[in-house]
Amino acid sequence: MPEPDAAQGRHGSAPRRLKPAPLLFEPAAAASDEAHFFDLESMEDPRELLSRSTELVLAFRAATDRAMEFQAMAAAQLADPRRFDRLTLAVIAERAEWTEDYAKKMVEFGRELMRSGELPD
Repeated sequence: MPEPDAAQGRHGSAPRRLKPAPLLFEPAAAASDEAHFFDLESMEDPRELLSRSTELVLAFRAATDRAMEFQAMAAAQLADPRRFDRLTLAVIAERAEWTEDYAKKMVEFGRELMRSGELPD
C-alpha cells in the first residue's frame, strides 16, 4: 500500500495534465464477464483503445486518491480521543486491512486533511 503522502495529484506529485474520464459502472452482467472491461475489448482502432484506456487509468488513479483521502479522514475520526466510541489503531488497522503503523500514518494524514480544509469533494 502506498504511503499517504505518496498519493498522486494534490499530495506532492506533479499535477495531472489530463482531466480523468468519469468512471461509469458497467451492467452487472458485463462486470461478471472477465473478458469484458469497459468495452475495451471491442475497440479495433489502437488509437481509440489507447485513448480510452488512458482515460480509464487516469480515472481509476483519481478515484484511488479520493478514496484514500476518505479512508484517512474516517480513520482520523474513529481514532479521535474525544469520541466515546473511539477505536484503537489496532482495531482500525484490522478493519481496513492495514498494518498498525500504516493506520497511524493514515490517522495523521486524515487529521492533516481536516485541519487544512483539503477535504475531498
